[in-house]
Order: sequence, then structure tokens, then C-alpha cells
Amino acid sequence: MSRLFNLDFQLLHDSGIVLISVFFLFLILSNKLFNPVRKMLDDRKNKIKGELENAASDQEEAKKLREEYEAKLAAANKEAEEILQEARKKAQLNEERILKEAKEEASQIRKRAFEEAKLEQSRVQDEIKQQMITVAAAMAAKVVASKIDTTVQDELVNETLKEMDGSTWQD
Repeated sequence: MSRLFNLDFQLLHDSGIVLISVFFLFLILSNKLFNPVRKMLDDRKNKIKGELENAASDQEEAKKLREEYEAKLAAANKEAEEILQEARKKAQLNEERILKEAKEEASQIRKRAFEEAKLEQSRVQDEIKQQMITVAAAMAAKVVASKIDTTVQDELVNETLKEMDGSTWQD
């Protein structure tokens, strides 16, 4: 019988031993070499996955912080606008109060000036009355003292006026 591919028992035995040796070598290498490599790859895979999750959570947190910052900025802008509006209102009220006080003060000044003018006018009228009384008394004294007629009396009045400064009576 002729053999196909020269297969004999020794070749099959050697092939079986080689296969068993390769299988045990594979198990040993798998345990000592492949498992640590797989573990390292799994660890790296888990680390990358964890970093991606951390990056996603950090990104979400940054988004929340940005929203909070924008909300606080909007609130600060609103508060600043309210403060400015309140300051404008206070300034407007202060301006109105100052104008009102100035008008009242001007009114009081005019009133005082008018009263002072009235008092001065009254004082001048009293002085004029006093001068008229003095002139009349002087004329009466001269008329009584001289008992003269109207021409002499007119002359005495003119003379008295000159003595009393006649310009007062002409104004």
C-alpha cells in the first residue's frame, strides 16, 4: 500500500505531540502574556471611557456654570439698571425740590422787598406829614406873629419853603 503524503504512525504521533505542546504553550502564553495585555487594553479602554465620561460631566458642569454666570451677569445688569433708574428718580425729585425751594425763596424775597417798599413808603409819607406839620406850625406862628394880609402871608409861605428846602415840596 502506498501512502498518501507519507503519513505514518510516527508522523501522526509527532504531530499530535506538537499540537498538544502548541495547545499547552498557547494556554501558558495566554495566561502569562495575553491576559496581561488584554487586562492592560481593558484598563486603557476603561480609563479612556472614564476620561470621556469625566470630560462630558465637566462639559455639562461648565455649561451649567456658564448659564449661572450669564444669569448672574443678567441679574447684575438688571440691578445696575435699577440702581441707575433709582438714582435718576432721586435726582429728578431733588431737582424738583430745589426748584420749588428756589421759587419759594424768590417769592419770599419779593414779598419782603414789597413789604420793605411799603414800609419805606409809609415812613416817607410820615416824614412828609411831619414836615408839613412843621411848615404849617411855622407859618401859623409867623402869621399870628405878624397879623398881616395875604400878600405878606404868601411871601412868608415862600420864605418858609425856602427855609425848609422847597425842592421837597415840588417833587
